[in-house]
This record gives sequence, structure tokens and C-alpha cells, in this order.
Amino acid sequence: MLNIAITTGEPAGIGPDITVTALLRLLRQPAPRHADVRWHVIGDAALLQARADAIGLGDAWRDAAAALTVVARPLGAPVRTGVLDAANGRYVLDLLDAAIDGCLPDAAGTARYDAMVTAPVQKSTINDAGVPFTGHTEYLAERSRTPRVVMMLAGPQPAHGNAMLRVALATTHLPLREVPDAITPAVLDETLDIVQRDLRARFGMAAPRILVTGLNPHAGEAGHLGREEIEVIEPAVARARARGIDARGPYPADTLFQPRLLADADCVLAMYHDQGLAPLKYGTFGHGVNITLGLPFVRTSVDHGTALDLAGTGRAEAGSLLEAIDTAVEMARHAAHS
Repeated sequence: MLNIAITTGEPAGIGPDITVTALLRLLRQPAPRHADVRWHVIGDAALLQARADAIGLGDAWRDAAAALTVVARPLGAPVRTGVLDAANGRYVLDLLDAAIDGCLPDAAGTARYDAMVTAPVQKSTINDAGVPFTGHTEYLAERSRTPRVVMMLAGPQPAHGNAMLRVALATTHLPLREVPDAITPAVLDETLDIVQRDLRARFGMAAPRILVTGLNPHAGEAGHLGREEIEVIEPAVARARARGIDARGPYPADTLFQPRLLADADCVLAMYHDQGLAPLKYGTFGHGVNITLGLPFVRTSVDHGTALDLAGTGRAEAGSLLEAIDTAVEMARHAAHS
């Protein structure tokens, strides 16, 4: 039996909506594909029921009570659907803390949860509550005392036969002007090590192939448009290959994301956020998965934000959360046997 924790995210957004929708869709299947999973929903119980009522799933949610566990956490303030309130910023972090604590081993070496899946949060609300917060990825690393983690997004590409595209990032939530200085030899070495290790241990790939982008246009044009490729990225790829990692590059980012090249890759390592995620989300937005590599536990999330305007309307799509759940279960199964 696997135990999967799901945090419901920003209470004024669509997190509660898509959590209810996704779980009911899974539980209602004639032959549930995750019949051996126990779901642990972390959030305010009354809010979840109220949102289920609002989107026409109230009775079904009540009927599902025996098939899942609601790990109740109280709101900081009443919720107005679609309206942010800094008084609930710490509530959102409380949900994350409960999931993290459950994923980390206790004194006996046992964890309550095999993986955590997170619904979207509103970074500004958490910061307005007086807690510096850059994003899930950085917060999870800090709370689990993990020195380096890697953000990777994955999703099927409908335009290319639903082939799976995975994009990892050397840097995450940084102003663009700070990116070149952040791409150091140590960062690239550690990032490539983490990507290879987790693709093997949590995705079952024996020898993952990683394509690495350049930083500058045309991958620096032999040094005429920047020297980061020559001085930092190429040597990092060479060192990775010497360590047994099948890394190749650097490739110009504007021509890398095409089927001919991607067919020979299990993952792309991009140098910065929009360089890698813009092409991925163009082809798969709403069905992509955000995965944090390098943590001592499995964590996945959606590829979208809180969509305040859709909360409580019944129009929020749960596709990305369903993909995140499927991916978390797959990763947890591989991790259990690695």
C-alpha cells in the first residue's frame, strides 16, 4: 500500500477544486489504476466540502470519505473564493510542513507518506504574511535540509505523438541578469549528478540521456556571443561524461526543442527558467508535471498557478493534477524498488 499526500494549496484559488475533482475521478473509475494507494488530503475539511458543494460534487465528496483521509488543518481566516488574504499565508505553509514532515523518516526510520503532490500556491500571499518565500522548490529544499535540488517539468507533447518531454533547470527563480553568475561549474556538476541519479532511481532509466542547452544565442557562436559555453558548460558536460553520465551539448536552445533531437533524449537540461519551460509549456500546458529532483522524498506538482478567477466555478481543469498524481505514484513505486 502506497500513501500519497496531497496539499490543497492556496485556499482562495483552484487548489481545493482540482483536488476534489481529481480524486473523485480516480475513485470513480470502474477499475481504479491506483487501487493500492491511500490518499491523504491535507487542508481545511470544511473548505474542501464547501468547494465540492460549489462545483456540484458535494454528495460525491461526502460519499468518498471512507476511501481517503483528510488531514485537517485550520484556516487562518475565512476564505472568500478568488480573493487573496495574507491571513491564510501561514496556513498554506502549514499544509506543506505537514506533508514534508510525513514524507521524512521518523526516529524509527519510517515515513507516513511515500510521496507528496502539491496544488498551486500564491507566492505573494505567503510573502505578505511575513514569510520570505521564493517557491515550493526552494522551500522544500530548506525544510528537508537538502543542499541542492533540481526543478524538472515533464509532459506529453500532443504535436509529436504524445512523446514525453522532460526539462530540468540549472537555475530556477532568479532575475535574468543574475543567471550567468549562477551557472558555475559546481552547480552544473551537482545538477547533472542529481538528474541522472533520480532518473535512474525514480523513473527506472538504466542510462538516461541528457541534452544540455547553451546559455547564449547560438550557444555562444564559438565565443563571439558569450564565453559561458566554452568556459563553463562544455567542461561540465565533459566532466559528466567522464563520470559515466550520458550528457551531450551544449546545444543552441532555439533549435534543440525539435523531434529529431528530442527523440534521442530522456531529459533536457536548460540553463534558466523560461529557456526551458516556455517550449515545454507551449506543447503541454495543463497536462504537465512539476517534479523536484534531489529531495529525500518524491514530490510532484501542477504546471499552473492558482487561477483565482476559476475557483468555485466548476471550470477548473484537473488534468495537470492528475498527471502529477500519476507521476508521483510511478516515482514512489520505482523508489521503493531501487
